[in-house]
Amino acid sequence: MTNCTVLDWQGKESGKLSIDLNTAKESTAVDLLHRAVLRQQAHSRQGTASTLTRSEVRGGGRKPYKQKGTGRARQGSIRTPLRPGGGIVFGPKPRSYNLAMNRKERRLALRTALMSRIPDVKVIKDFGINLEIPKTSEIVDLLKRIGIDPSEKVLIILKQPSEVIKRSIRNLEKVKLIAADQLNVFDLLNANSLVIGEDALSAIKEVYEND
Repeated sequence: MTNCTVLDWQGKESGKLSIDLNTAKESTAVDLLHRAVLRQQAHSRQGTASTLTRSEVRGGGRKPYKQKGTGRARQGSIRTPLRPGGGIVFGPKPRSYNLAMNRKERRLALRTALMSRIPDVKVIKDFGINLEIPKTSEIVDLLKRIGIDPSEKVLIILKQPSEVIKRSIRNLEKVKLIAADQLNVFDLLNANSLVIGEDALSAIKEVYEND
């Protein structure tokens, strides 16, 4: 069981919150996380790249020039891959890049990734509850108060981020905001620091703690 210090908006300690999630064995954790990240990146590919084969290129029904007497190599069609504008040999066609990974493995990878980042997590109570208008400087000041450099990659996880908070964060290039139900392995491992709302961490515990 791991205890996280809960901070208020001013960066002062406001309590403790424990979290205890089952994780993968040390011998298999790296492979599991690697496969989970590969799967997530593969699923983000559209797979719509497409080229024309010689049978799909328009035209080419007439022989370009006579067989003999020109001094040039014989050609039977302008569709040939040997000519500019001709068909492409072994070019890409629309396909799915999806990789299979069962539900138990996906959830185990997510729990393992989260628990591995606990030392880099800052838990904030009532994140932005007093923000009435979008104000990026308030978010920057909070990050500085809790010892996080806003110029580094920061992942903020909230239970249900309001529009005010979304608009306050969107101008920060290196700060990414996601909801607790959008938790994923890549974002957890890619960020230098994590900021989690207290209610978001409670929601995550409720979903994953009994696995």
